[in-house]
Amino acid sequence: MGTATLVPVEEYLSTSYRPDREYIDGVILERNLGESDHSNVQMALSSYLYTRRKQLGIRVLPEQRVQVKASRFRVPDICVILGQGPVDPIITSPPFTCIEVLSRDDTMDRMQDRIDDYLTFGVRYVWVINPRSRRAFVYTAEGMHEPKDGVLRTENPEIMVPLTEVFASLE
Repeated sequence: MGTATLVPVEEYLSTSYRPDREYIDGVILERNLGESDHSNVQMALSSYLYTRRKQLGIRVLPEQRVQVKASRFRVPDICVILGQGPVDPIITSPPFTCIEVLSRDDTMDRMQDRIDDYLTFGVRYVWVINPRSRRAFVYTAEGMHEPKDGVLRTENPEIMVPLTEVFASLE
């Protein structure tokens, strides 16, 4: 079993990766991307939220670096931030919602680590969407549930996203 070379956080922050990568305690992690079902759902969800950003009072940021701890940087597929003001190059305070679209190669262990990082950081809602099964799950500090009516929701502010509209992009 090999050992990973630890990279200083300064090197991670000064290096451009295509696509961007996460940084976890000195280890640079590739993200699973590049499949059309993932891309279509990410685009549809981003578009749905982006077109409603002013009425909801939110910013919608795809693939934005979020520093969840001093030595941990996550790159959610989409994050939603409350307010309309400028955004720093790296998010250092908890977004309102982090959204992850599952890729075929995502494992539950890695996804659960990501979810735990977001919730521990103070993210109020984490949405995990599986484009292949067309199911979604909502994680909060209170636990996890699957919205049986097919609508992803938040409170304060109230955001409602019907999954039928998101998944229509796959057809």
